[in-house]
Amino acid sequence: MLPPHRSLELTGRDAERDALDQLVAAVCSGESRALVLSGEAGVGKTALMDHLAAQAHRGQVVRVSGVQSEMELAFAALHQVCAPALGLLDRVPAPQAEALRTVFGISAGPPPDMFLIGLGVLSLLAEAAVDQPLLCLVDDQQWLDRCSAQILSFVARRLGAESLGLVFATREVGPILQGLPEYQIGGLRDADARSLLDAVLTVPIDAQVRNQLVAEAHGNPLALLELPRGLTPAQLAGGFGLPGASGIEESFVQRVTAMPAETRRLLLLAAAEPSGDDALVRRAAVRLGIDPQAAAPATDAGLAEFANRIRFRHPLVRSAAYCSASAAEQREVHQALAAETDAEADPDRRAWHRAQGAAGPDEEIAEELERSAGRAQARSGFAATAAFLQRSAALTIDPVKRAGRALAAAQAELQTGAFDSAAELLAMAEGEQLSELQRARADLVHAQLAFLTNRGNDAPQLMLKAARRLEKVDVVLARTTYLDALSAAIFAGHLATPDGDVLAVAQEAAAAPQPAVTRSVDLLLEGSALYYRDGYAASAPTLHKALAGFGPGLSVEEELQLLWMAATTALRLWDADRWAELSRRHVQLVRQTGVLSDVALALTSLAYVSVFAGDLEAAASLTDEAEAANEVTGGKLAPYGRLALAAFRGDRSETLALAEATKRDGSRRGEGIGVAFADWASAVLANGLGRYQDALDAAQRSAEDRSIILVHSELVEAAVRTGAIDTAHRAAQTLQEMATATGTDWALGVSARCRAMVTAGETAEGLYREAITHLEKTALKVELARAQLLYGEWLRRERRRTDAREYLRTAHSGFEAMGLAGFADRARRELQAAGGTARKRVVPTRTELTAQEAQIARMARDGLSNPEIATRLFISARTVQYHLRKVFSKLEIASRSQLDQVLPR
Repeated sequence: MLPPHRSLELTGRDAERDALDQLVAAVCSGESRALVLSGEAGVGKTALMDHLAAQAHRGQVVRVSGVQSEMELAFAALHQVCAPALGLLDRVPAPQAEALRTVFGISAGPPPDMFLIGLGVLSLLAEAAVDQPLLCLVDDQQWLDRCSAQILSFVARRLGAESLGLVFATREVGPILQGLPEYQIGGLRDADARSLLDAVLTVPIDAQVRNQLVAEAHGNPLALLELPRGLTPAQLAGGFGLPGASGIEESFVQRVTAMPAETRRLLLLAAAEPSGDDALVRRAAVRLGIDPQAAAPATDAGLAEFANRIRFRHPLVRSAAYCSASAAEQREVHQALAAETDAEADPDRRAWHRAQGAAGPDEEIAEELERSAGRAQARSGFAATAAFLQRSAALTIDPVKRAGRALAAAQAELQTGAFDSAAELLAMAEGEQLSELQRARADLVHAQLAFLTNRGNDAPQLMLKAARRLEKVDVVLARTTYLDALSAAIFAGHLATPDGDVLAVAQEAAAAPQPAVTRSVDLLLEGSALYYRDGYAASAPTLHKALAGFGPGLSVEEELQLLWMAATTALRLWDADRWAELSRRHVQLVRQTGVLSDVALALTSLAYVSVFAGDLEAAASLTDEAEAANEVTGGKLAPYGRLALAAFRGDRSETLALAEATKRDGSRRGEGIGVAFADWASAVLANGLGRYQDALDAAQRSAEDRSIILVHSELVEAAVRTGAIDTAHRAAQTLQEMATATGTDWALGVSARCRAMVTAGETAEGLYREAITHLEKTALKVELARAQLLYGEWLRRERRRTDAREYLRTAHSGFEAMGLAGFADRARRELQAAGGTARKRVVPTRTELTAQEAQIARMARDGLSNPEIATRLFISARTVQYHLRKVFSKLEIASRSQLDQVLPR
C-alpha cells in the first residue's frame, strides 16, 4: 500500500486544511482560484494536495508532478494536464485549438503563439469545467519543463469564473509564480511533531531520543516519518547510535541501498524514465535481465508502486534511487530505455535517453538531439530547444560544431528570457576555438544579452564590436547589428560611454559597407544615422522610404529584428497611422512566435499608441501585461507605460514617485532614455495641472535627448506660460522644421498649435484652427483635445468668451471621457473663468463598472462575440459571460443590444 501514514501526515494542519477547503468550496460554487503552496521538501505539500483531491468529490481532479529529468521535454507536463480534455478541442475557438494540436503533435503547423497556447489551455480547461468543477493540482512545480510552467502560470493569472482551480506545490516561489496567491507551509509545532512521531512508532522510545528526533526534523513531517526507520528498537529505547543530521535524503538513500541488487536496478530504471510508463520500464527490465519479481521488495518497503503507472513514495525516493547509482549504472538504464522507446512515436524522449546513456562524445546522438531541437522550436518550445542543443553541444566532437550548437542554444535561451542560462551557454561556446563568424556571433549574443538584461550603457559598444567583426564575414548581418547598436545607443542616451553614444554609433553606422541589395533594414540604418548625424530634414525622406518597405516581403525573423526601431521611427516621423500599425504588428509577432524577451517592449509601444488615442483603459491593460512579461523574463525595462498613464491621468504623487524611481534606476544602469522619458512625463503632468515652471524645468532636461521629439510641444506650452519666449520660439521652430520635412497631419497639427502660442491676432487664430483641422484627421484624441483647450484659453484671453466656452466645453468633455483628470480640471477652471459651467462626471457607485467590465462591455457593444472578446483580453469565454452578467445588472439592462444606449462611444 502506497504511501503509508498519509492521513498521519496532516497532523497539525488544521489551518492549512481550512484554507484549502475554502478554495474547493469557491471552485465548486462557480468561481476560479489559483494558489501556490510553498515549502521545503517533505513539509507536507503533497499530503495537502491529496487532501485537496479528496475534498473535490463534487468535481474532477487532474494531477501532475514535475520530474527533474523531464524538465527539458517541451510541454510534457502541460500535455498531462490537458490530455483528459483533448476530446473537447472542437469546443475551443479554432485558432486556439489549432495551436494546441500543434503543440501536442496532433497535427503539423507553424510554431504557435505562446499567448495563444496559454489561452487555448484556459479555454480547454474552462470547457472541461462546464459540467463539473475542475481542480488541477501541479506538484513539484520547480521541476516542470519551462514551457509548461510558463503556460500554466499564464492560465493561473487569467482565471475568472470558470469553476476552475489551479494549485501549485513548489519548494520556492520563483519568478514564474511570483504574484500569485501563496500559502507558505512551515514545519509542525513541537507538540504536533511529537504526536506524529508517537503515532508511527510501534516500540517504546526514550524521551531524549524523541526530543532529538523532533529537533533534527525541524517540524518536517516526512523527516519525522522517515528518520526513525534507520533505528533499531534498542536504539529507540536507549538512545544509543542516534543518526547524525543527515536529513531525509540520506534516509531514503540508505533505504534504497538496503534493497536487493535486482530491486535497486529496477528502482534506478524506473527513476530514469519520468513518464512512469510501467510497460516501457518492464520492457527495458527484460532487456537488462532484471527479474520481474524484483519490484516486490520496493513495494513492500513503501518506496514505490509498480502498477499501470509507476509511482514513487516521494520525489526524494526517485532522486535517491537515481543518484545513489554509479554513472555507469545510470548510462546502462538510459541505453535500455532508449532501445525500448519508439523512435517514430516519441523520437525526442528516445534522443534524450540516448544522450544520457552516452559515455562520451557521439556525433550521431548529437545530430539526433539537434533534430529534436528543431522539432521543439517548431512547437514554440524554445526552452526545450536550448536544452537539446546544450546537450548536443556537450556530445559534439568537432569544436566548430560544438561552438555553433552552444551559440544556438544561447540564442534560444535569450528568446525565452532565460538570461542566466544564456550567459552560461555563451561561456561554453567561447571556451572553444571559434571561427571568425562564430566569434562575431558570440559578440552579438553578448551584446544582445547586455541590452535585454540591462538596457544599459555598455550595450552599444558591445554591439559595435560585434558589427565591426561581422563586416569581414557577413555584411548583411553586420548592418543589422549596426542598427541594433544604434537602438542600444538610443536607450543609453546621455548616459552612454564616450565611444558608444548615439552620435558615435551613427557615424560608424554611416560608414558601414554597402550591401549588394538594399533592404528595409539598410534604409532604416541609413536614415537613422542621418537623423543623429545630419539632422531631421536630411533623414526624413530616407526614413519614409524605409517604412514604406515594411510589409509582406519581410520574413518573420527580419520583422522581429526591426519592428521596435521601425515603430520608433514612425513616431519620430509623426506618422500616427504607421506607428499604430507597426506597434500592433510587433505585439502580434512576439505573441505568435513566443519570443518573450521582446514582449514588454512591444506592448509598451502599443500602450503609448493607446494613450495618445485617449484609450487609457487599453493602455493600462497593455501596461499590466508588459510588466508581467518583464517580471517573468527578468527584463529591466523602465516603467514607460505606467509613467505615461500616471502623467496623463494627472496623478501627481504617482507620476513623481515613478519618475524619481525611474531616474534613479536608469542612472544606475545607464538607461538614459528612461531618465529623459521620466522628465517628459513630469512635464506632461505639470502642464496638465497648470504648474508651468515645473513643466518648463522638466521639459528642458528631457529635450537634451534628441530621441524625445514629443517633448518640444510640452516645452513650448510651459515656456509661453512662464514668459520664456525665446525658449518657446526655438522649440516651435524645431517643430515647424519637423512638420515641413515629414508632412503628416500629426506633425502639422502640433506644429500649428505651438506656433499659434508664440504669435498673436488673426495669425494665431488661423494657426489654432489649422491645428484642429489637422488633428481631427488623426486618431490622436488627446492631441486634439489639447489643441481645443489651448484655443479656448486663447479666445478667453481675447475676451471672446462665447467662442471660448464652446471650445473649452468640448475640450473638457473630451478629457473627462478619456480620464485625463489633470487636463480636465484645467479646462473646467478656464470654462468657469469664461462664464461657463462644467460638472465633473460622476457615475453612481451602484453602476460603477470595473476596468475589465468596461472593456468587455465596449467590445460587446461593438459586436464582438464572447470568444472574440476572450481572445483579445486573454481570458475565457465563460469569464466574459460572467462579467457581462454583472455589467447588465449594474447598468440595469437585459441584453447586449441595449449596451449601445447606455455606453458612450
